[in-house]
Amino acid sequence: MSNQSKNETVAKQSLFSKDNYFIMLIGLIVLAIGFFLMAGGKSADPKNFDPNEVYSTTRITIAPILIIIGFTIEIIAIMKKSKN
Repeated sequence: MSNQSKNETVAKQSLFSKDNYFIMLIGLIVLAIGFFLMAGGKSADPKNFDPNEVYSTTRITIAPILIIIGFTIEIIAIMKKSKN
């Protein structure tokens, strides 16, 4: 095999398979939901501090768990070997 045909073969191979990209997309969606939940909504009265809004279960517990799950899914998608 010539050097040029080897380079063409290497250039045609994708780094990730379709399955990897699909898993990455799922991970990005989970990450986006986690960051969205962590951001929360705006306060009804911005002049008054309401600890129940800032320290809600959604912002303190659920959102960080979703973000960790999202990053874990991304790592799995990157490390998964293709079937080829």
